[in-house]
Amino acid sequence: MDNLGILKNKILGRGDLPKRLQQWRDQGFRIVFTNGCFDLLHRGHVEYLSKAADMGDVLVVGLNTDASVRRLKGPTRPVNKEDDRALLLSALSFVDAVVLFGEDTPYELIREIRPDVLVKGADYRREEIVGYEFVTSYGGRVDTIPFVEGYSTSFLVGS
Repeated sequence: MDNLGILKNKILGRGDLPKRLQQWRDQGFRIVFTNGCFDLLHRGHVEYLSKAADMGDVLVVGLNTDASVRRLKGPTRPVNKEDDRALLLSALSFVDAVVLFGEDTPYELIREIRPDVLVKGADYRREEIVGYEFVTSYGGRVDTIPFVEGYSTSFLVGS
C-alpha cells in the first residue's frame, strides 16, 4: 500500500469502526477519544492531539462534518472540506483513526467507541464535557488538556 493509501486507511466510516476497535481491544490497547472541527490545522491542534495520544495506546479523532461545522461556526466555515481535514489529521503519526460525525455533539460516537479516555480542551470543565457521565459510568477517565496560547482557527480566520 502506498503512503496515501495508508493515510486513507486511517479514515474510518462508522460501519468500519467496531471491527477496528475490537482489534485494538483484543491487543489490550487503551483507546483515547477526542473530537473537533480541526479546520486550518495548526500548531495548537498538533500539540493538543499529541498530548491526547500520550494518554493511551490508540487515538481516535471524531471530526465534525462540513454541515455540522457550519451549524456550529457559521456559514463561512469550514475553510477546508471534511475530506481534506480528515486526510490532514490522518497524516499525523500519533492519530490512529479519524471518524466523521454529523451530529452537533459527539455523544453517539462516544457511545459507539466507549473510550478508555475521553479528552477535550481545558476550556471545558470535566463534568461539562459531552459524554462525561457515560464514560465515567463504566470506569473510563475524562481529562482536559490546556490550549497552546495564541493558536485558534477562529482567530486565524478572523471570525
